[in-house]
Amino acid sequence: MKAIRIIITGKVQGVFFRQHTKKTAEQFGVKGFVQNISDGSVYIEAEGDDETLQQFIESCKLGSPQSSVEKINVSEITFIGFKKFIIRHGDS
Repeated sequence: MKAIRIIITGKVQGVFFRQHTKKTAEQFGVKGFVQNISDGSVYIEAEGDDETLQQFIESCKLGSPQSSVEKINVSEITFIGFKKFIIRHGDS
């Protein structure tokens, strides 16, 4: 298992991006969280196996039907062991 951080920019707030991401993560069995950031981007921490995370990243590139993803930045981070995937409210 590994963990990644994803930062997504574009038209990704106010377009059901977080809800879409949560539903997708649950379908893939990915654990972690998604939250809006004050600069207008979306921040995700996700955990899973390599293949599952790659599929999840590809889904994030597409986004929700109403969104428009301009850029996605992915980096590996320390594995925490999340139990489920949640939407975190508020921004950091």
